[in-house]
Amino acid sequence: MRALAELGPGTHRSGEIAEKLSLKTTNVGPTRDKLIRKGMIYSPQHGDTAFTVPLFDAYMRRVMPTLD
Repeated sequence: MRALAELGPGTHRSGEIAEKLSLKTTNVGPTRDKLIRKGMIYSPQHGDTAFTVPLFDAYMRRVMPTLD
């Protein structure tokens, strides 16, 4: 969630998120699927990821200032 927030508002490719975490896309896939099922993020089209709540990226950066 924090890595997605780091990329800013809008949709981002799963590969961008994985790269931000220094992981392979296949490694972040299961976590991405769980977050989609929980309704935290969604996939507007294949391979894209976005928050379901507007401005949630800014909230994540406020409550979790660093990506650790």
